[in-house]
Amino acid sequence: MPGFLLHMGATVLCAHGGQATATAPFPRILVSGQPVVTQPTPYVVAGCALPPPIAANGPCITAQWMTGSLRVLAEGLPLLLMDSQALCVPTGTPLIPAIAQTRVLAT
Repeated sequence: MPGFLLHMGATVLCAHGGQATATAPFPRILVSGQPVVTQPTPYVVAGCALPPPIAANGPCITAQWMTGSLRVLAEGLPLLLMDSQALCVPTGTPLIPAIAQTRVLAT
């Protein structure tokens, strides 16, 4: 199923409201003037509201994407889409892409 590409300026949140940011965008491809992000790129999470151990198992610190584009690649690497799936560490909860560019679709 096609989805919009995620780029460096996309708003991505952890399930507890923390802001997730790509650690290494792919600078050779731009959408809406910003670099796209490939699937192997880890994300760091800041501002996660989940309490630390004893009360819970948080906060979210990093996240790794499990799915990406199937047909559109950047130097052989899948790109991230709005419907891509990721898991946060150490909580095991998902990342939620909330806002991204709406011009470029990929499958």
